[in-house]
Formats: sequence, C-alpha cells, structure tokens
Amino acid sequence: MKIITILGARPQFIKAAALSNAIESHNQVDGNNHIEEILVHTGQHFDANMSDVFFEELGIKKPKYNLSISGGNHGEMTGKMLIEVEKVLLEEKPDWVLIYGDTNSTLAGALAASKLHIKVAHVEAGLRSFNMKMPEEVNRILSDNVSSLLFCPTNVAVENLAKEGITKGVCNVGDVMFDVTLHYQNIAKEKVTLDQFDVSENSYILSTVHRAENTDSPERLTNIIKALAKVAETTDVVLPLHPRTRNIIQSQGLEDKLGNIKIIEPISYLEMLRLEMSAQLVLTDSGGVQKEAYFNYAPCVTMRDETEWVETIEIGANELVGADCDAIIAAVKRAQTKDISSLEQVYGDGKASQKIIEALLNY
Repeated sequence: MKIITILGARPQFIKAAALSNAIESHNQVDGNNHIEEILVHTGQHFDANMSDVFFEELGIKKPKYNLSISGGNHGEMTGKMLIEVEKVLLEEKPDWVLIYGDTNSTLAGALAASKLHIKVAHVEAGLRSFNMKMPEEVNRILSDNVSSLLFCPTNVAVENLAKEGITKGVCNVGDVMFDVTLHYQNIAKEKVTLDQFDVSENSYILSTVHRAENTDSPERLTNIIKALAKVAETTDVVLPLHPRTRNIIQSQGLEDKLGNIKIIEPISYLEMLRLEMSAQLVLTDSGGVQKEAYFNYAPCVTMRDETEWVETIEIGANELVGADCDAIIAAVKRAQTKDISSLEQVYGDGKASQKIIEALLNY
C-alpha cells in the first residue's frame, strides 16, 4: 500500500509523527502488508522554527516533496497547492491520500485526490465550530465530504458527521495528538529545561495568539494584548509569537502595549510540550493547544467565541472568553485556582495511530 501524506502546518507535522512512527513499527512486524508513506510538505509554514525543526526533533523522515507554497490569499494559496499536489499524485499513483486537520493544505490534498479518484483518509474528521466565517470550517466540511475514511477523535465528531448525512467510513479512533503527547512527554523533560525560558515550575502562564479572527481584528487583538499585559503585571506570561502575529502587532503600533509579556521566538514541539507541562494555565486561541493543555493537566482559557473541542468545556478543563479584556483577566483568575489532574480522559486510549493503520489495511 502506498500512502501520500499531505502536510503544511505545525499541528500536522506533530500529528504525522504519531502515524509515521506507527507505520514504521507496523512494517517491522508485518512483512506481508508493507506500507510505503511519502510525505508532501506544501510549504504553508515555511519558517525553519515553524517547520524543519519538527521533522528533526520528532524523528520523522523529511518530505520527499516540498512544494514551497506560502503567502497570498486563501484562494490563491489553495489553488497553487492544488496544481502542485495533483502533479505529485499523477507521478506517485498512491492508493490513499492522507490529510490532517483543517488547513488550506488539507483542502488542496482532498480536492486533488478526489478529482483523480484516489481514496482520501481524513485524520481529525468531524470537527465543527459552526462558524462559516472561519476558513478552517469550510476546509473541514469540504474535506469530510470527499473522504472515504473519516477518522474522528471523539463521539461528538461522529455525531456531527451523522447530522450531515455522513456515516459511511466513519471511525472514532481517538486523538492522535494524545498519542504524540504520551510518547514525547519524557523526552521533552529530558531535552528541555525551564531555565532556558527564565521561568520555573508552575510560576508562569503560557499563551499563544495567531487565529485570524483575533489578529485580523484591531479591536480584538488590542483587547487581547491589553489583557495579557495586565496579567503579566503579577504573573509571568510567556508568549511564543507567530511571525504573522508579530508583523501585525508592529503594523498596528501595539508594541508599546506589550508591557512585561515575555515575548519569545516560535518554539519547537518539545519546547512547547515542556512549557505546557509546567504552566499554571494556558491562554490561547489555538485549537490544538487547547487539547495539549488538557493532556498536560493545565487549565485552559480560550480567547475565541467558539471551540471545536467542546468536550474540554463540558468537563471543566477549558473556558471560552472571546476577546474581551475584562473577561480574559477574570477567567485567568478562575483558572489559577483549578486542578484538572483528576479529570477523565475523553480523547481515546493513546492508540489512535494503530487503529488508523488497521482501518486503512482493512478497507
């Protein structure tokens, strides 16, 4: 079996590590059902800190193809990716195209494969924010509708698909991100020290800000920066800053409002994992980081109006606050008193990757 895996953004590299490692393990014990995986990097995240370092530290092979496509509007980027991914598929003639998540790379892979009548497998299928203004929501829905196998992380995702009339090929395998977290926690502790970030155990708040709904709105971004700066007056706030967000902060003249926020460069997955493991709480607008916080027993405050990870809200591990300055500050105070270490695990048993391989082989 030959699989083409389409990747383009940080979370996809991390998820692919779990499955690529599982494929290697499978090939070592089952010589009759060899799986050849070829990685295609669209180039959507092109910065070395956002891309290359993940392949190196997670121990997955470098992509055979790097399409070097980044920048531009959504339509332009997706169109260029569609053209180049199609060329790869015509050359390699895979049995499956494997896509992850909800980026433009995801949609380009799904469309290119479906038009060539190549089966599509979607990892992290069925997620819905029910906000069609989000490009990610459009990408999810379209990708799910052309997929032959839909690997859902939760029962809610399965239910979302059923409501849309999609039941064939749907599998609740759990979350591959949980697989990755369990595999790399000890490695992160061994390789990364808190000293390099000038913080200590349980003494800081970890934050990320990159979602377009926040960064593209001057009002929302200003409110978020003001809230982070206010929190940073009493507790260290560590903010690895996405290059795009940094540029927007500069262009909007918000640098003088950053106060005591500890701004750092984008960090590797192991560094992020290490910071999540020891943070008082996580303050983010990222979908993946919400889950990573939960996996590492860190309460989360999410600076969005909705989340795909509704389970984290329902069990009390996460709180939605939008981009209101006062609401963010109040939620941080509540989160600082929470202990979520005894909450149930709702994202599977850490064996999602093996279940995905079994489903592909048995299709």
